[in-house]
Amino acid sequence: MSALKIPSLRHLGRLRRIVPWTAAGLAAAVPTTVAASMAIDLIQQRGRKSRPAPRPGTFSSTVEQSELDIYTDGATLYDAMVDAIDSARESILMETFIWKNDEVGQRFIDAFNAASARGVEIHLIYDGFANLSVPASFYRRLSADIHVLRMPTLRRKFWRGPLRHSGFNHSKILVIDDDVAFVGGFNIGSLYARHWRDTHLRSIGPGAWALRQSVAEVWNAFHDSDEQISWVPPAAWESQLRVSANLPVHLVYPIRNTYLNAFARARERIWLTTPYFIPDQQLLRSLIEAAERGVDVRVMVPQQSNHILGDWLSRGFFEQMINSEVTVLLYTASMIHSKVATVDGEWSTVGTANIDRLSLSYNYETNVEVIDPSFAAEMEKVFESDSTHCVELGAGWLNRHRLAKLAERALVPMRPWL
Repeated sequence: MSALKIPSLRHLGRLRRIVPWTAAGLAAAVPTTVAASMAIDLIQQRGRKSRPAPRPGTFSSTVEQSELDIYTDGATLYDAMVDAIDSARESILMETFIWKNDEVGQRFIDAFNAASARGVEIHLIYDGFANLSVPASFYRRLSADIHVLRMPTLRRKFWRGPLRHSGFNHSKILVIDDDVAFVGGFNIGSLYARHWRDTHLRSIGPGAWALRQSVAEVWNAFHDSDEQISWVPPAAWESQLRVSANLPVHLVYPIRNTYLNAFARARERIWLTTPYFIPDQQLLRSLIEAAERGVDVRVMVPQQSNHILGDWLSRGFFEQMINSEVTVLLYTASMIHSKVATVDGEWSTVGTANIDRLSLSYNYETNVEVIDPSFAAEMEKVFESDSTHCVELGAGWLNRHRLAKLAERALVPMRPWL
């Protein structure tokens, strides 16, 4: 056996000098490559005009005792939401991520104030970080009788547990009189009404209970017992319509598992739409394994989203997906912000969670699962309509410029953070 060679002091000295410079070089390579790639992308965006988003329509189905409507454009959705607020007699609960100070945002404030004047009990939650650019004076237009929780941006109790107090409130839910509930990807603002393709669900009937419970749990986690929203019994135990809610304050994150379970069961097709596709390896593997066993796996993402860095991170997965016969569809008509999926014409989901770690591992999110063929058929109609505005990536993608490939590789270390 040869003797173990121990590095000399001279060699150790060299290492001490080389390692920092090597590390610095690698560290500099990532932002330099990213900056160059983003600059190219920004140049390409010059002169790009916002276009009205396609409006596939409103699709309806009945599941057990609940009437379900799928909204695909903001203007129609906001009309339905304001009508529901105007009809409220007892209670309103709302949870949202972005609430813009524009004509649409003001329309909701006016509707809430009118409902409060009628004696309706109102609880509103919005995310502080997402609305940093909105003046606080805008929200002070709400009636003093309305209960408001601005999820704090900085003043969080991190000392009680970083994971419990780090997530953004990304849920978007409205519940009226414990009977009508809305949930989906639409934030509140005129931009989303006109220029973004998104998807929202309305449930009328017993299915609203779980969405009410989701909002109440978030509210109650931030308030003392005398300010909490009281529990109400569900009208029915619905087995085909379920709500999965990520609640960081309780370290509960079920949405990721609902996707994994659905993908593992798939026999025929998985059709998935998400604005930001940055999956962890298990989620990516579940889609690839499904494709390898003959499942028609289609993943639809925006060709150009509102987050350039997110686009570049997504592109880093495309080569592996194409080589594994996963169909990648780039939506070209506008920004598509839908967070939906349907599997085998039986299982579907509509909600607020993106396919990325922020949504699935850190944020407050809410998705509805629906196990019903008639509802899945409506969801497939929406997907097929959106597909007419897509280009499919093929073998040509594998021959993209070497600088693009370098940028994708440089961004790999950022995947766990987005």
